[in-house]
Amino acid sequence: MAKNNNDKLYAKNDVIEVTITDIGNDGEGIGKIDGYTLFIKDAVIGDLVRAKIMKAKKNYAYAHLEEVITPSKHRVVPACNIAKQCGGCQLQFMSYERQLQFKQDKVRNNIVRLGGFDPEEIDSIMEPIIGMDDPFEYRNKAQFPVGTDKNGKIITGFYAGHSHNIIPGTDCKIGVKENKEILETIISYMERNHVSAYDEETGKGLVRHVLIRKGFTSGEIMVCFIINYKGKSSSSKSGVQEYLPNQGELIEKLSAIKGMTSISIDINTEKTNVIMGLEVHTIWGRDTIRDTLCGLEFNISPLSFYQVNPVQATKLYDQAIEYAGLTGNETVWDLYCGIGTITLAMSKKAGKAFGVEIIPQAIDDAKQNAVQNGITNAEFYVGKAEEVLPQKYQEEGIYADVICIDPPRKGCDIAALDTMLKMAPKRIVYVSCDSATLARDLRILCDGGYKLERVRPCDMFPMSVHVEAVSLLTRTKGTTSEG
Repeated sequence: MAKNNNDKLYAKNDVIEVTITDIGNDGEGIGKIDGYTLFIKDAVIGDLVRAKIMKAKKNYAYAHLEEVITPSKHRVVPACNIAKQCGGCQLQFMSYERQLQFKQDKVRNNIVRLGGFDPEEIDSIMEPIIGMDDPFEYRNKAQFPVGTDKNGKIITGFYAGHSHNIIPGTDCKIGVKENKEILETIISYMERNHVSAYDEETGKGLVRHVLIRKGFTSGEIMVCFIINYKGKSSSSKSGVQEYLPNQGELIEKLSAIKGMTSISIDINTEKTNVIMGLEVHTIWGRDTIRDTLCGLEFNISPLSFYQVNPVQATKLYDQAIEYAGLTGNETVWDLYCGIGTITLAMSKKAGKAFGVEIIPQAIDDAKQNAVQNGITNAEFYVGKAEEVLPQKYQEEGIYADVICIDPPRKGCDIAALDTMLKMAPKRIVYVSCDSATLARDLRILCDGGYKLERVRPCDMFPMSVHVEAVSLLTRTKGTTSEG
């Protein structure tokens, strides 16, 4: 039980009416009654709603949306009929125009509040968010958990928010159209052949997840079954290893789907939330599919990191290249380079490009991608940026005119930030998938002698609360690492 400023008591199961006046970082609607704050999932800014309190704290409460009394002008009918239950999309009830404004504000407010930057300064340098012309069917990759419902029927779908309860569904509106036919084919095969779904609690059952990837440019499709397989595979008449009962029937059905290029098995016997294991076996077609990003062709395996929204990724990387201000002579270092997408894209406009990544398999992919695209002025190194950069500078005199960073959600390691400040490149281009850690790192870099010149959000994940951003910093003091 909690009190508001007028000493009114609020408790679990109380039903209240409130107007939604703000949006939280996770997309929830925020309303206030006499200074008491309510967080209400699926409520849209401008709604007048009736909600039931589920958890009451001293100054705020979480409430369940019971009824929209007066809908906001920003409220829309979601394209997906399970949008409310599914944890994949948090913003489908909100118009896309308002989603973009929410994400623009999210990046701006985090930089101001968490980074300690002057609001007027940020408003003067922040550019409009890069949105999508069509914010649906944009994901080229999806990982669908496989399970059973209360009647024992095989289901696939996505997890409900903050749980591992599968919401059944085969027709995800932000995924490719082929997902539906593929998943229905798999469910039918599993039911006919009595193939078991994995049970997280017992660790028993065979099929854990289904990974589907599509090359938007090539049209090639990959299906990978993540299975809890503890035996030895047997060889079929055709010589193909058998991991699934009546595997030939499954291959026949899936390979008939237009665009199907690769069918594989990934073995994961660990009792873990990690989806993919490291052992992959191709059971039909090629090991990889192809796609094009930033004018470069990439081979994509089940384990490859590759941007899930290639349309927006191209726009984001083009913006990063513009911020880098390359003239053809610069030496560029790309930290957290992954499979080398930004490194290779920048190499086309730079004198020399270097990529650093701690994951050896990603560097192997990056080197292969360079060869495949005929790029000879890019080199890649396995290791931590804070170790590789000083070594290359001290031993080989390699400096940096431009450093580009695209770290994971946790942001940059402090050692990597210190290394960048010591290298003192003319420009730093920071690509971020979390504006909170971006704000923290921008403050460290600006305190170390850089000025924040430009910021631009990019909507890589429409219908969700996630937003990417690219920032440009220029050196204001000190000397470059070339002396």
